[in-house]
Amino acid sequence: MSSLSEANTRFAYDLFQQFRQSEKENIFYSPLSITSALAMTYLGSRGQTASTMQKVLHFNEVTENTKGEATKVPVEKSGDVHYQFQKLLTELNKPTDDYELNIANRLYGEKKFQFLQEYKNNVKKFYLASVESVDFVNAAEESRMMINSWVESQTNEKIKNLFPEDSLDSSTILVLVNAVYFKGQWNEKFDPKNTEQGEFWQNKDTSKPVQMMKQTSYFNFTSLEDVQAKILEIPYKGEDLSMLLLLPNEIDGLQKLEDQLTAEKLIEWTSSQNMSKRKVELRLPRFKVEESYALEDTMRALGMGNAFTPGDADFSGMTGSRGFVLSQIVHKSFVEVTEEGTEAAAATGIVIGRTSVQMYERFHCDHPFLFFIKHNETNSILFFGRISTPD
Repeated sequence: MSSLSEANTRFAYDLFQQFRQSEKENIFYSPLSITSALAMTYLGSRGQTASTMQKVLHFNEVTENTKGEATKVPVEKSGDVHYQFQKLLTELNKPTDDYELNIANRLYGEKKFQFLQEYKNNVKKFYLASVESVDFVNAAEESRMMINSWVESQTNEKIKNLFPEDSLDSSTILVLVNAVYFKGQWNEKFDPKNTEQGEFWQNKDTSKPVQMMKQTSYFNFTSLEDVQAKILEIPYKGEDLSMLLLLPNEIDGLQKLEDQLTAEKLIEWTSSQNMSKRKVELRLPRFKVEESYALEDTMRALGMGNAFTPGDADFSGMTGSRGFVLSQIVHKSFVEVTEEGTEAAAATGIVIGRTSVQMYERFHCDHPFLFFIKHNETNSILFFGRISTPD
């Protein structure tokens, strides 16, 4: 039986494989934000809908009871997904002076659907979240603005206009919103005096000028011979959180690396036990990425279609009756990486380099790379990204 963080990493990997198929060069999202918001709807799902959600989210590998009925009464035991989420979200939202991390989930339901009190109590208990009743039928635009305003307030105004104009209307029944905000300083900041213009090679023939940050220090590092890549860990102040950079050795090696990536490798590579402290000459571009995703088709592709299908969807654990479907899942993310550290509203960055005969390793992120920001104690990936063209 795997842990919740492993299940979440498997789901993060599944999402990445879906996002790769789009035309986007850069990718940036918060798998934890998406999975925790979906888990709140899973809490209210029943029957076949619960079974498919459990499978898509890999919760069937965590829970002791793998039947769809498992969600009827959330049992307080360590094997229960909802109880584990409560522990995880409580741990992640713990106040600290070292960094800002705010994870907020909320459900907005059409007010003519009365949510069961038990469901509202459990969402609050396990997911530290609330269920808000809104009037989509008569006041869709006001509801949209209210939701956007809440998201903006939760992400330090980095995520604006999550739902664009006319995206919600009188047919909207349930909207699922997640917001994550992170701002952290590096444990050892880059000296801005060392930042200089450099080239970032998007492929062997094309480069663009970037502001390249430089630092030579001791970092957790490992070379992955089997996939021709390197990993480096940059801790944030307090060392509760880190950014992991996954850099192919070759300029155009990222696609091959992504093709070889598996959920198991991701779990193994993001574990600090497989790394050792090495003196590394690190070069990392300053970058900023903003992405948005409509996840309905993604979740259908992963096998969760019945949650969106009238007649098939069963969320009677929320309302006591059927006739209730998921209509939209929107995710928007923002990350900025500078000499000081990282600011992310669903995001963060990665580094990579070639080995040489010198006494220190070179990790020059001057070509496309992957990056994650993770919470070390729980081994939870908060943000997952790919930088193919830094802005």
